[in-house]
Amino acid sequence: MMGSTAYNALSARRARALARRTQPTRRTRRHGNPMFWVILSVIAALLLVALVGPMIAPASVNTSSILDAFSAPSSAHWLGTDAQGRDVFWRLVVGARYSIFSAVLVVAGYSVIGVLVAVAAATGGRVVDQVLMRVCDAGLALPPLVFAMGLAAVLGGGLGPAIVALIATGWPFTARLLREVLRETSQSPFIEGARVLGLSKTRVMMRHILPNSLDVLIVKWAADIGFVILSLSALSFIGVGAQPPIPEWGALVNEAARSTAQGWWVIFAPGIAIALTVTAFALLGDQLQARLNPLLRTSVTAPTVNERPAS
Repeated sequence: MMGSTAYNALSARRARALARRTQPTRRTRRHGNPMFWVILSVIAALLLVALVGPMIAPASVNTSSILDAFSAPSSAHWLGTDAQGRDVFWRLVVGARYSIFSAVLVVAGYSVIGVLVAVAAATGGRVVDQVLMRVCDAGLALPPLVFAMGLAAVLGGGLGPAIVALIATGWPFTARLLREVLRETSQSPFIEGARVLGLSKTRVMMRHILPNSLDVLIVKWAADIGFVILSLSALSFIGVGAQPPIPEWGALVNEAARSTAQGWWVIFAPGIAIALTVTAFALLGDQLQARLNPLLRTSVTAPTVNERPAS
């Protein structure tokens, strides 16, 4: 009996200690997850650079100066100069607008198409649903980057064709994912209640089912921006994306790859910018998933005082 009482007392102390560790602190409750705000601050800074940077960049950002070629980083050129004597820092700043805003445009473009296709499949009847989903499956069967590469080349190459190619390869996955989420949401009890009230299929979809199904896509959209930046950089690197003198980050890597031996900083700067931006948006997607998914917001359950280890 005394042993059992001592064990229960020890278990109670352990449970209280575990509860204190898993319970949010006053600072966390007040300010939220610090990591989320750090990531959000980094992305806000990147967006500010993309928006304001080209406005304050010098007019000579694309002007060649052979005498200054491959100048090492200094107070005059913070990240050095490239093979044509152009300032790497300012070209990187100007290129942020092309890389980040082009990625946002791609995600917005294929998201609109994907949402429209998914809603049409969900409301158009069995035949329409089957036809549209088979089209999506055919699109998903193609390697997205390889297909985008070929389509951009057929369209003539350049930043515009690369954007169109990535939109064409991105919408099938969005449509397929949202269609499954719409099907799951449509079986919820509150949706059945809306149907019992006599609401039309379109009204139920637009007012109840679709708004309650977009949380999954919000997480996907945030993470996709980083992936699209990487894809645009890859297309530019192989020559079917942005063309000189557009300082898109992938194009900067392409130009620097031929002269890395003369100046490591020429390829280092755009590579770090791509890696930082892609990582930031990927972490933002993880943080949004943790915030929007109630299962991930629950703390670890503390053991009860009567819980004994298995013998």
